[in-house]
Amino acid sequence: MECKVSWMGPQGMSFIAETGSGHIVAMDGAPEGGGNNLAPRPMEMVLLGTGGCTAYDVVLILKRSRQDVLGCTVRLEAERAGEDPKVFTRIVFHFTVTGRNLKRETVERAIQLSHDKYCSASIMLAKSAEMSHTLEIVEA
Repeated sequence: MECKVSWMGPQGMSFIAETGSGHIVAMDGAPEGGGNNLAPRPMEMVLLGTGGCTAYDVVLILKRSRQDVLGCTVRLEAERAGEDPKVFTRIVFHFTVTGRNLKRETVERAIQLSHDKYCSASIMLAKSAEMSHTLEIVEA
């Protein structure tokens, strides 16, 4: 896996990242840090990547468990250290999983498997952050 990140120049703190799979993502800093607030912050990208990683796992595990899953949303709330390096210190994952006749214990197990075994991003972040989750199951 590889990517390239390029600074867009002296007019701010905007960067363009190109992934090894050929996709482009913009990042920017906050105005108080010299940015123009034109795109997500790099640490927001880390957080959203973690949400994508775990949501992907949960849906895949539920499908393989023959659950009739129709939707999965993960909202992440994170706290960061006050001093540099401002690592994440606490992350709460709020899962909303929609489907027909979903078994709560199967959904819980999918979330746990993601956090403990499959989601590389959340496993890395767990080295510095306390992790927890909530779950809401919505009947379709």
